[in-house]
Amino acid sequence: MHELVLGLAGRSYPITIGYDFLGSLNKVCPFITGKNVVVISNSTVSDLYLSLVTSSLDKTNSNNLVINLPEGEQEKKLSNVELIVSKMLEKNLDRSTVIIALGGGVIGDIAGFVASVYQRGIDFIQVPTTLLSQVDSSVGGKTGVNHFLGKNMIGSFYQPKAVVIDIKTLNTLNEREFSAGAAEIIKYGCIRDIRFFEWLEENSMSIMSKSLEHLAYAIRKSCEIKSSIVEQDERESGIRAILNFGHTFGHAIESGVGYGNWLHGEAVSSGMVLASRLSQKLDLLKEDEVIRIENLLESMNLPIDSPKLDISTFVNLMKKDKKNKNNRINYILLDGIGNSFVKGFIPEEISEFLAHV
Repeated sequence: MHELVLGLAGRSYPITIGYDFLGSLNKVCPFITGKNVVVISNSTVSDLYLSLVTSSLDKTNSNNLVINLPEGEQEKKLSNVELIVSKMLEKNLDRSTVIIALGGGVIGDIAGFVASVYQRGIDFIQVPTTLLSQVDSSVGGKTGVNHFLGKNMIGSFYQPKAVVIDIKTLNTLNEREFSAGAAEIIKYGCIRDIRFFEWLEENSMSIMSKSLEHLAYAIRKSCEIKSSIVEQDERESGIRAILNFGHTFGHAIESGVGYGNWLHGEAVSSGMVLASRLSQKLDLLKEDEVIRIENLLESMNLPIDSPKLDISTFVNLMKKDKKNKNNRINYILLDGIGNSFVKGFIPEEISEFLAHV
Protein backbone atom coordinates (compact mmCIF):
# COMPACT_ATOMS: atom_id res chain seq x y z
CA MET A 1 0.00 0.00 0.00
CA HIS A 2 1.24 3.48 -0.88
CA GLU A 3 0.04 6.81 0.47
CA LEU A 4 0.49 10.27 -1.05
CA VAL A 5 -0.66 13.50 0.53
CA LEU A 6 -2.15 16.29 -1.54
CA GLY A 7 -1.01 19.29 0.45
CA LEU A 8 -3.39 22.23 0.75
CA ALA A 9 -3.32 24.63 3.68
CA GLY A 10 -5.74 23.25 6.25
CA ARG A 11 -7.34 20.86 3.74
CA SER A 12 -4.62 18.35 2.90
CA TYR A 13 -5.79 14.78 2.37
CA PRO A 14 -4.34 11.32 1.77
CA ILE A 15 -4.47 9.41 -1.50
CA THR A 16 -4.14 5.75 -0.55
CA ILE A 17 -3.24 3.30 -3.33
CA GLY A 18 -3.33 -0.44 -2.71
CA TYR A 19 -4.80 -3.78 -3.71
CA ASP A 20 -7.85 -5.53 -2.23
CA PHE A 21 -8.48 -3.37 0.83
CA LEU A 22 -11.98 -1.90 0.36
CA GLY A 23 -13.20 -3.99 3.27
CA SER A 24 -10.87 -2.01 5.54
CA LEU A 25 -12.22 1.42 4.64
CA ASN A 26 -12.89 2.27 8.28
CA LYS A 27 -9.19 1.71 9.05
CA VAL A 28 -7.99 3.78 6.09
CA CYS A 29 -10.55 6.50 6.90
CA PRO A 30 -11.09 6.25 10.68
CA PHE A 31 -13.03 9.53 10.75
CA ILE A 32 -16.12 7.71 9.38
CA THR A 33 -16.51 5.73 12.60
CA GLY A 34 -19.79 6.63 14.30
CA LYS A 35 -20.90 8.88 11.42
CA ASN A 36 -23.97 8.61 9.22
CA VAL A 37 -22.73 7.49 5.81
CA VAL A 38 -24.32 7.91 2.37
CA VAL A 39 -22.87 5.68 -0.35
CA ILE A 40 -23.55 7.01 -3.85
CA SER A 41 -22.93 4.51 -6.64
CA ASN A 42 -24.61 2.73 -9.54
CA SER A 43 -26.08 -0.77 -9.70
CA THR A 44 -23.14 -2.31 -11.58
CA VAL A 45 -20.54 -1.10 -9.09
CA SER A 46 -22.81 -1.78 -6.11
CA ASP A 47 -23.27 -5.41 -7.15
CA LEU A 48 -19.49 -5.80 -7.20
CA TYR A 49 -18.21 -3.73 -4.29
CA LEU A 50 -20.97 -2.32 -2.09
CA SER A 51 -20.91 -5.21 0.39
CA LEU A 52 -17.15 -4.76 0.84
CA VAL A 53 -17.52 -1.07 1.58
CA THR A 54 -20.52 -1.43 3.88
CA SER A 55 -18.85 -4.27 5.79
CA SER A 56 -16.56 -1.66 7.34
CA LEU A 57 -19.42 0.66 8.36
CA ASP A 58 -21.40 0.68 11.60
CA LYS A 59 -24.14 -1.87 10.92
CA THR A 60 -26.22 -0.66 13.88
CA ASN A 61 -26.68 2.75 12.27
CA SER A 62 -30.10 2.77 10.62
CA ASN A 63 -29.40 6.15 9.03
CA ASN A 64 -26.78 4.80 6.62
CA LEU A 65 -28.06 5.24 3.09
CA VAL A 66 -27.22 3.75 -0.32
CA ILE A 67 -28.26 5.61 -3.47
CA ASN A 68 -27.73 3.97 -6.86
CA LEU A 69 -27.93 6.22 -9.91
CA PRO A 70 -28.32 5.12 -13.54
CA GLU A 71 -25.07 4.78 -15.45
CA GLY A 72 -23.56 7.12 -18.02
CA GLU A 73 -22.31 10.66 -18.61
CA GLN A 74 -25.88 11.69 -19.43
CA GLU A 75 -26.73 11.16 -15.74
CA LYS A 76 -24.45 14.04 -14.65
CA LYS A 77 -27.38 16.40 -14.26
CA LEU A 78 -29.00 18.63 -11.66
CA SER A 79 -32.06 16.41 -11.32
CA ASN A 80 -29.88 13.67 -9.84
CA VAL A 81 -28.35 16.15 -7.40
CA GLU A 82 -31.85 17.09 -6.26
CA LEU A 83 -32.79 13.40 -5.99
CA ILE A 84 -29.84 12.66 -3.69
CA VAL A 85 -30.40 15.75 -1.54
CA SER A 86 -34.09 14.85 -1.17
CA LYS A 87 -33.29 11.33 0.02
CA MET A 88 -30.77 12.70 2.52
CA LEU A 89 -33.22 15.27 3.86
CA GLU A 90 -35.91 12.60 4.20
CA LYS A 91 -33.47 10.74 6.47
CA ASN A 92 -32.83 13.93 8.46
CA LEU A 93 -29.09 13.58 7.85
CA ASP A 94 -27.07 16.38 9.43
CA ARG A 95 -23.77 18.09 8.65
CA SER A 96 -21.72 15.34 10.31
CA THR A 97 -22.77 12.94 7.53
CA VAL A 98 -20.05 11.55 5.26
CA ILE A 99 -20.67 10.77 1.58
CA ILE A 100 -18.75 7.93 -0.07
CA ALA A 101 -18.49 8.20 -3.86
CA LEU A 102 -18.18 4.58 -5.02
CA GLY A 103 -17.75 4.44 -8.78
CA GLY A 104 -16.22 6.20 -11.73
CA GLY A 105 -15.91 9.83 -12.69
CA VAL A 106 -19.62 10.49 -13.09
CA ILE A 107 -20.40 9.21 -9.60
CA GLY A 108 -17.44 11.07 -8.11
CA ASP A 109 -18.38 14.35 -9.75
CA ILE A 110 -22.04 14.17 -8.68
CA ALA A 111 -21.32 12.93 -5.15
CA GLY A 112 -18.66 15.58 -4.62
CA PHE A 113 -21.00 18.31 -5.82
CA VAL A 114 -23.75 17.10 -3.47
CA ALA A 115 -21.22 17.12 -0.61
CA SER A 116 -20.25 20.70 -1.47
CA VAL A 117 -23.84 22.01 -1.36
CA TYR A 118 -25.63 19.83 1.21
CA GLN A 119 -26.21 22.07 4.22
CA ARG A 120 -23.32 24.23 2.90
CA GLY A 121 -20.79 21.42 2.87
CA ILE A 122 -20.14 17.98 4.35
CA ASP A 123 -17.21 15.55 4.17
CA PHE A 124 -16.87 13.05 1.35
CA ILE A 125 -14.53 10.25 0.35
CA GLN A 126 -13.62 9.36 -3.22
CA VAL A 127 -13.50 5.59 -3.84
CA PRO A 128 -12.84 5.49 -7.60
CA THR A 129 -13.41 2.18 -9.39
CA THR A 130 -12.39 3.09 -12.96
CA LEU A 131 -8.90 3.83 -14.23
CA LEU A 132 -9.89 7.31 -15.38
CA SER A 133 -11.31 8.26 -11.99
CA GLN A 134 -8.34 6.74 -10.15
CA VAL A 135 -5.75 8.75 -12.06
CA ASP A 136 -7.68 11.95 -12.66
CA SER A 137 -11.20 12.91 -11.64
CA SER A 138 -11.07 11.71 -8.02
CA VAL A 139 -8.03 13.88 -7.26
CA GLY A 140 -8.08 17.67 -7.07
CA GLY A 141 -11.56 18.63 -5.91
CA LYS A 142 -13.37 19.39 -9.16
CA THR A 143 -17.04 18.48 -8.76
CA GLY A 144 -20.13 19.20 -10.80
CA VAL A 145 -22.71 18.28 -13.38
CA ASN A 146 -23.34 19.02 -17.03
CA HIS A 147 -25.72 21.52 -18.61
CA PHE A 148 -27.26 20.94 -22.02
CA LEU A 149 -25.18 23.88 -23.25
CA GLY A 150 -21.86 22.51 -21.99
CA LYS A 151 -19.94 19.96 -19.95
CA ASN A 152 -19.28 20.61 -16.23
CA MET A 153 -20.87 24.06 -16.42
CA ILE A 154 -22.43 23.72 -12.96
CA GLY A 155 -19.99 22.81 -10.23
CA SER A 156 -17.57 23.72 -7.48
CA PHE A 157 -14.04 23.23 -6.24
CA TYR A 158 -14.50 21.05 -3.16
CA GLN A 159 -11.78 18.75 -1.88
CA PRO A 160 -12.50 15.25 -0.57
CA LYS A 161 -11.48 14.15 2.90
CA ALA A 162 -9.62 11.20 1.37
CA VAL A 163 -9.11 9.31 -1.89
CA VAL A 164 -9.05 5.51 -1.64
CA ILE A 165 -7.77 3.68 -4.74
CA ASP A 166 -8.15 -0.11 -4.75
CA ILE A 167 -6.46 -1.34 -7.92
CA LYS A 168 -8.32 -4.66 -7.67
CA THR A 169 -11.48 -2.91 -8.87
CA LEU A 170 -9.87 -2.58 -12.31
CA ASN A 171 -10.11 -6.37 -12.74
CA THR A 172 -13.83 -5.95 -13.45
CA LEU A 173 -13.46 -2.92 -15.73
CA ASN A 174 -14.20 -3.54 -19.40
CA GLU A 175 -11.49 -2.95 -22.00
CA ARG A 176 -13.06 0.17 -23.48
CA GLU A 177 -13.35 1.90 -20.10
CA PHE A 178 -9.83 0.82 -19.20
CA SER A 179 -8.42 2.34 -22.40
CA ALA A 180 -10.36 5.54 -21.77
CA GLY A 181 -8.58 5.88 -18.43
CA ALA A 182 -5.21 5.29 -20.05
CA ALA A 183 -5.72 8.49 -22.06
CA GLU A 184 -5.43 10.56 -18.90
CA ILE A 185 -2.24 8.71 -17.89
CA ILE A 186 -0.69 9.53 -21.27
CA LYS A 187 -1.76 13.15 -20.78
CA TYR A 188 0.50 13.49 -17.73
CA GLY A 189 3.56 12.41 -19.67
CA CYS A 190 2.72 14.79 -22.49
CA ILE A 191 2.26 17.87 -20.34
CA ARG A 192 4.80 17.41 -17.58
CA ASP A 193 7.22 14.48 -17.69
CA ILE A 194 8.95 13.16 -20.81
CA ARG A 195 10.60 10.38 -18.81
CA PHE A 196 7.18 9.12 -17.74
CA PHE A 197 6.06 9.37 -21.37
CA GLU A 198 9.04 7.25 -22.41
CA TRP A 199 8.26 4.73 -19.65
CA LEU A 200 4.71 4.49 -20.98
CA GLU A 201 6.03 3.86 -24.49
CA GLU A 202 8.15 1.00 -23.15
CA ASN A 203 5.46 -0.49 -20.92
CA SER A 204 2.14 0.08 -22.67
CA MET A 205 1.60 -3.65 -23.25
CA SER A 206 2.14 -4.43 -19.57
CA ILE A 207 -0.33 -1.72 -18.59
CA MET A 208 -2.94 -2.99 -21.05
CA SER A 209 -2.53 -6.52 -19.69
CA LYS A 210 -3.18 -5.07 -16.21
CA SER A 211 0.18 -6.01 -14.72
CA LEU A 212 -0.19 -5.00 -11.06
CA GLU A 213 3.37 -3.68 -10.81
CA HIS A 214 3.06 -1.48 -13.88
CA LEU A 215 -0.48 -0.34 -13.13
CA ALA A 216 0.43 0.62 -9.58
CA TYR A 217 3.35 2.72 -10.80
CA ALA A 218 1.30 4.41 -13.56
CA ILE A 219 -1.50 5.28 -11.12
CA ARG A 220 0.89 6.53 -8.43
CA LYS A 221 2.90 8.62 -10.90
CA SER A 222 -0.27 10.13 -12.37
CA CYS A 223 -1.57 11.05 -8.91
CA GLU A 224 1.82 12.53 -7.98
CA ILE A 225 1.91 14.74 -11.08
CA LYS A 226 -1.67 15.91 -10.65
CA SER A 227 -1.22 16.53 -6.92
CA SER A 228 1.90 18.63 -7.47
CA ILE A 229 0.01 20.83 -9.93
CA VAL A 230 -3.13 21.18 -7.79
CA GLU A 231 -0.99 22.12 -4.78
CA GLN A 232 0.31 25.10 -6.77
CA ASP A 233 -3.04 26.17 -8.20
CA GLU A 234 -6.11 24.67 -6.56
CA ARG A 235 -8.73 26.75 -8.37
CA GLU A 236 -7.24 26.70 -11.87
CA SER A 237 -6.25 30.34 -12.10
CA GLY A 238 -2.86 29.45 -13.58
CA ILE A 239 -0.78 26.31 -14.06
CA ARG A 240 -3.60 23.86 -13.27
CA ALA A 241 -5.05 24.65 -16.69
CA ILE A 242 -2.40 22.44 -18.31
CA LEU A 243 -4.27 19.43 -16.92
CA ASN A 244 -6.83 20.20 -19.63
CA PHE A 245 -4.53 19.13 -22.48
CA GLY A 246 -6.84 17.72 -25.15
CA HIS A 247 -9.93 18.72 -23.20
CA THR A 248 -11.01 21.82 -25.13
CA PHE A 249 -11.39 19.72 -28.26
CA GLY A 250 -12.42 16.69 -26.19
CA HIS A 251 -15.32 18.29 -24.33
CA ALA A 252 -16.68 19.63 -27.62
CA ILE A 253 -16.45 16.15 -29.14
CA GLU A 254 -18.34 14.62 -26.19
CA SER A 255 -21.07 17.21 -26.47
CA GLY A 256 -21.17 17.21 -30.26
CA VAL A 257 -21.67 13.46 -30.66
CA GLY A 258 -24.01 13.26 -27.66
CA TYR A 259 -22.94 12.44 -24.10
CA GLY A 260 -22.27 8.74 -23.70
CA ASN A 261 -21.52 7.96 -27.34
CA TRP A 262 -17.82 8.69 -26.90
CA LEU A 263 -16.29 8.04 -23.50
CA HIS A 264 -14.51 11.00 -21.92
CA GLY A 265 -11.08 9.40 -22.34
CA GLU A 266 -11.78 8.62 -25.99
CA ALA A 267 -12.74 12.23 -26.66
CA VAL A 268 -9.65 13.46 -24.79
CA SER A 269 -7.46 11.11 -26.85
CA SER A 270 -8.78 12.59 -30.08
CA GLY A 271 -8.46 16.06 -28.54
CA MET A 272 -4.82 15.48 -27.60
CA VAL A 273 -4.03 14.58 -31.19
CA LEU A 274 -5.70 17.77 -32.43
CA ALA A 275 -3.87 19.85 -29.80
CA SER A 276 -0.60 18.18 -30.82
CA ARG A 277 -1.26 18.99 -34.48
CA LEU A 278 -2.06 22.58 -33.52
CA SER A 279 1.25 22.70 -31.62
CA GLN A 280 3.02 21.32 -34.70
CA LYS A 281 1.38 23.99 -36.87
CA LEU A 282 3.05 26.60 -34.66
CA ASP A 283 6.43 24.82 -34.94
CA LEU A 284 6.34 23.86 -31.26
CA LEU A 285 6.16 20.12 -31.82
CA LYS A 286 7.96 18.06 -34.44
CA GLU A 287 6.19 15.62 -36.74
CA ASP A 288 7.94 12.66 -35.15
CA GLU A 289 6.78 13.80 -31.69
CA VAL A 290 3.18 13.96 -32.88
CA ILE A 291 3.55 10.46 -34.32
CA ARG A 292 4.95 9.20 -31.00
CA ILE A 293 1.90 10.57 -29.19
CA GLU A 294 -0.44 9.01 -31.75
CA ASN A 295 1.36 5.67 -31.55
CA LEU A 296 1.20 5.60 -27.76
CA LEU A 297 -2.52 6.37 -27.83
CA GLU A 298 -3.13 3.65 -30.42
CA SER A 299 -1.08 1.15 -28.39
CA MET A 300 -3.68 1.58 -25.64
CA ASN A 301 -6.58 1.15 -28.08
CA LEU A 302 -7.53 4.81 -28.16
CA PRO A 303 -8.85 6.80 -31.14
CA ILE A 304 -6.58 9.29 -32.84
CA ASP A 305 -9.09 10.46 -35.45
CA SER A 306 -11.92 12.88 -34.74
CA PRO A 307 -15.61 12.22 -35.33
CA LYS A 308 -17.20 13.94 -38.28
CA LEU A 309 -18.51 17.18 -36.82
CA ASP A 310 -19.46 20.28 -38.75
CA ILE A 311 -16.63 22.78 -38.19
CA SER A 312 -18.92 25.64 -37.19
CA THR A 313 -20.71 23.37 -34.69
CA PHE A 314 -17.37 22.17 -33.33
CA VAL A 315 -16.06 25.73 -32.87
CA ASN A 316 -19.32 26.99 -31.37
CA LEU A 317 -19.16 24.23 -28.76
CA MET A 318 -15.58 25.24 -27.90
CA LYS A 319 -16.65 28.87 -27.52
CA LYS A 320 -18.48 27.75 -24.36
CA ASP A 321 -15.37 26.25 -22.74
CA LYS A 322 -14.74 27.45 -19.17
CA LYS A 323 -11.07 28.20 -19.87
CA ASN A 324 -11.85 30.87 -22.46
CA LYS A 325 -10.94 34.51 -21.87
CA ASN A 326 -11.35 37.75 -23.83
CA ASN A 327 -13.29 36.08 -26.66
CA ARG A 328 -10.42 33.68 -27.28
CA ILE A 329 -10.64 29.90 -27.09
CA ASN A 330 -7.85 28.60 -24.86
CA TYR A 331 -5.95 25.42 -25.69
CA ILE A 332 -3.16 23.58 -23.94
CA LEU A 333 -0.25 23.25 -26.38
CA LEU A 334 2.98 21.29 -26.18
CA ASP A 335 6.40 22.88 -26.57
CA GLY A 336 7.98 19.49 -27.00
CA ILE A 337 6.76 16.39 -25.16
CA GLY A 338 6.79 17.08 -21.42
CA ASN A 339 6.31 20.85 -21.65
CA SER A 340 2.95 22.58 -21.93
CA PHE A 341 1.35 26.01 -21.78
CA VAL A 342 -1.94 27.79 -22.48
CA LYS A 343 -2.54 29.78 -25.66
CA GLY A 344 -5.68 31.56 -26.84
CA PHE A 345 -6.97 31.69 -30.42
CA ILE A 346 -9.78 33.60 -32.04
CA PRO A 347 -12.50 31.25 -33.36
CA GLU A 348 -11.64 31.99 -36.99
CA GLU A 349 -8.10 30.69 -36.47
CA ILE A 350 -9.43 27.39 -35.12
CA SER A 351 -11.93 27.08 -37.97
CA GLU A 352 -9.07 27.50 -40.44
CA PHE A 353 -6.97 24.92 -38.57
CA LEU A 354 -9.78 22.35 -38.51
CA ALA A 355 -10.42 22.85 -42.21
CA HIS A 356 -6.88 21.73 -43.03
CA VAL A 357 -5.89 19.33 -40.24
